[in-house]
Amino acid sequence: MKVLVICALISSFSFFAYAFSYFKTPHMKEEFKRFGLEKLGLTTVILEIVGALGLLIGLKFDEILLLSALGLAVLMFAGVIVRIKMKDSFWVSLPATFYMCLNAFIFWKALILLR
Repeated sequence: MKVLVICALISSFSFFAYAFSYFKTPHMKEEFKRFGLEKLGLTTVILEIVGALGLLIGLKFDEILLLSALGLAVLMFAGVIVRIKMKDSFWVSLPATFYMCLNAFIFWKALILLR
């Protein structure tokens, strides 16, 4: 159980940091422009904030943890696909891949809790 909590906290705070940086630095907005997805930037950040909040709330409610982790894993899967299409290097794609796997792990552990 402790590993699940640590993973959820790491993921949640990371997504909050990403959202904060989207509004504070031009780099994140430039990345969405580079992907040709600038119209989806704000929507993506809102989904990340909702997912991060869901992970925190999900520490008390397993169903919310399950849905939030699944949503963030799917969002990061889309991010990995975009990185592959852009032919980004392994190292540039690693964060999206890491957070996809981390949230898939959280989803799996939450699924076990609900059984």
